Amino acid sequence: MHWLLSGPLIVEQVTIRIAGLPTSLNGVKLVQLSDLHFDGVRLSDQMLADAIALNNEIQPDLVVLTGDLITDDPSPIHELARRLKHLQSRLGVYAVLGNHDNSRRGTRAEVTAALEKVNIPVLWNEIAYPFGPDLPLVGLADFWSREFNPAPVMDQLDPMTPRIVLSHNPDSAAKLQSWRVDLQLSGHTHGGQVAIPGLGAIPTLAQQVRRFIPQEMRKHIPYMSEECAKVVWHWEWAMGLHQVGNNQLYVNRGLGTYWPGRFFCPPELTVIRLDSLWLDKAASPSGNTRCSGL
Repeated sequence: MHWLLSGPLIVEQVTIRIAGLPTSLNGVKLVQLSDLHFDGVRLSDQMLADAIALNNEIQPDLVVLTGDLITDDPSPIHELARRLKHLQSRLGVYAVLGNHDNSRRGTRAEVTAALEKVNIPVLWNEIAYPFGPDLPLVGLADFWSREFNPAPVMDQLDPMTPRIVLSHNPDSAAKLQSWRVDLQLSGHTHGGQVAIPGLGAIPTLAQQVRRFIPQEMRKHIPYMSEECAKVVWHWEWAMGLHQVGNNQLYVNRGLGTYWPGRFFCPPELTVIRLDSLWLDKAASPSGNTRCSGL
């Protein structure tokens, strides 16, 4: 039974401008859901039902799931898949997997099979074309897996072709700077779960001062330990929209909640609208960004 403090589900609205996006795709609307952690503890049935109902009211063109659908035991994925099949969108639902979806032998295969049984393709170092050839959707293996190797996938694409990349862990954005990424969608961080209004996520703030704290003292201070740093190195990308080199990264705060709960960091459903941006040939293909929300 879910009992952790999480707060109400928040809908974040983001507009992303993409250089060279065909005008036929101007205004395309995506919904991103991430880090459900469907295990009976970290996500309430009501929160999941609210997310599905909100998605269906929004009527997106595409829904993307960016990993950590379950926590440790993969068996809940079958019930989760039965619920996720009610997600409505014009072009379907696509998923990538997170570290929890690949944490033990057989988990990845079980999660993938359950999702694909309800017509949710799982992209693991694969490219899909729900929007047609002018806007590929790239799904990468989880950053912590041995199979994270973007080069063979990204090198298949013409550098002049806009693309959206799904990658669970935002740390992968540092590696992906070698390629054009008009929009990377990630999760994994839960937004840090605890934030200070006006200042940001506690782990982000902690990592900014961590280098000034003697190493032997860090393990005794919340959010300063090596374990916290290992969750994600780039806590500055804990949530919201970021520019990483020429690329754009959006990090969803997730639906699921870990101990000690969420404070000023509510669970999130993201609505992403794509906007055409046409530049001259000498201009950078990455374009500019306009964002509302986080």
